Amino acid sequence: MCHNESSLSNIIYTRVITPLIEVEVHQRLRAFLREQGEPYWPHHLTMARLVARAMRIGRSALIQAGAPAGYHARYRLSYLVPALMWMDPVVLVVPETIQQRLLLVEIPRLRQWISTPKAIHTGDRTDNANAQGLILASPQDWLRDRLTTRTQFPNNILTIIDGADDLERWTQEVLTVDLHPSDWNTLLLAFPLQTEAIHDTRAQLIRSLFQHPSNPYNCYLLDDQERDYLHQLWVQLQNSPSFPGSMPCRWAKFWDHFHRRDQMVLASVDREQGQFTLSCSPVEVASALSQIWPQQPIVLIGSAMDLDTDAAIYRQRLGMGDVTTLKFSPDRQTELIHLCTPDRIPLPNTPEFQPALIRELRSLLDASSIRPGLSVLLVDDLPLKAQVASVLASEFGSRVQVERTCLDENGILISGWEFWRQHQAVLPAPNLLVIATLPIPSLEEPQVAGRVAYYKQSRQDWFRLYLLPEALSELQRAIAPMRESQGVVALLDNRVNHRSYGQQVFAALSPSARIQSIDSDLFNHLDYSM
Repeated sequence: MCHNESSLSNIIYTRVITPLIEVEVHQRLRAFLREQGEPYWPHHLTMARLVARAMRIGRSALIQAGAPAGYHARYRLSYLVPALMWMDPVVLVVPETIQQRLLLVEIPRLRQWISTPKAIHTGDRTDNANAQGLILASPQDWLRDRLTTRTQFPNNILTIIDGADDLERWTQEVLTVDLHPSDWNTLLLAFPLQTEAIHDTRAQLIRSLFQHPSNPYNCYLLDDQERDYLHQLWVQLQNSPSFPGSMPCRWAKFWDHFHRRDQMVLASVDREQGQFTLSCSPVEVASALSQIWPQQPIVLIGSAMDLDTDAAIYRQRLGMGDVTTLKFSPDRQTELIHLCTPDRIPLPNTPEFQPALIRELRSLLDASSIRPGLSVLLVDDLPLKAQVASVLASEFGSRVQVERTCLDENGILISGWEFWRQHQAVLPAPNLLVIATLPIPSLEEPQVAGRVAYYKQSRQDWFRLYLLPEALSELQRAIAPMRESQGVVALLDNRVNHRSYGQQVFAALSPSARIQSIDSDLFNHLDYSM
């Protein structure tokens, strides 16, 4: 079967409305992969059949691909082939940077082999009455529509969400209402009779917020007194003869969220400017998302959403009921990592941890220097990150860079988790990845504290249902580039050896060959040509 046989391709395209779409997709994708003649993801065919089945029977599915969902995600062909071959319209929800990759590289390459008349659309809406083709939408645009108007994208059309590891975060961002300093001026113009009350409330908040001790996040959960200041302002605005018609749109949304029990209010403070921004954000998104799952069949695709195949905790946090689930595990022969977990380092919450960490980092960098390549040190604590960078820069010079993508061949990147997650796709796979501490969300971060308080009030296990799943997902995504080179990962947080959840951490990092120490011989015998 040659890729230029367009007549045969059109015949196949008309046949995929039959129950044999899984077979057709399997055969066409297998032929395409053979034609390419290059190494490919071993689970393409299985995943493609599941996506095709979801299209045929209209049943939602959740797929953990076990591969990073970044710019060059290996699994993407697995849903593009059935999406292009399926005769009915398909909505593909994917970040805009990935959309460009699909439009410029992946889809044109497939269309040379799979000749179909399917149209491709992009944008924040489509014509409900005549929705056709493959419709590409950003997560933010799709969520805003599904959670509010529900008019811009069709119901009952299969929707694929790529990068579903971030779906909870995307939803929180869409449902968050911000009040910027300029919005206070808008409120003054709308309610001139309440000018004094508005000025007084703003002054009370500034006085109270700036008395909070400084923290690395420059952000604070509003306490009861600060919330009461806002409530009293709301009461006074209600007494205005122009209420509610004069209420500015952003303020109207804020008040609506402010009076809900499932909302937390945070203030981001700019001490130099003497200003603050208020944010009303949901403490959970399950109640909102549970309303959109019945509107259409959904295929959620991500890297590592849950430790278990059935993804029970992930589905609970997203308000998702029973769906078909599939989880691909890394191959032990080709994706095994060398995992060093030394048992002599003090715990992170002790004064002895920092000097011990720096000594261990020196030793690891010396051992890895036998082979040229990038070393990445994940240090999320801001003061500790600065101290580590200062000490290592004094010894290794300009090789040491903090959260930059322009690096020497033998560069040493010191990074937080968020920067590494966002940029790992554009950086070479490291020879060495060092994890200073487990990425368990810090209770000192106001948004995390607000969510934990909600779990406590609901009498739920906040560590098992929130903090630990976040950490395990972050870990699996962080080490994904190391599996391609079967590189070395050093986890220096000794809690993994002494806490009950350590076994779950090791399970998340499996398959791995565990070692207690690292020397140059290990790097000398590693094969980085894979």
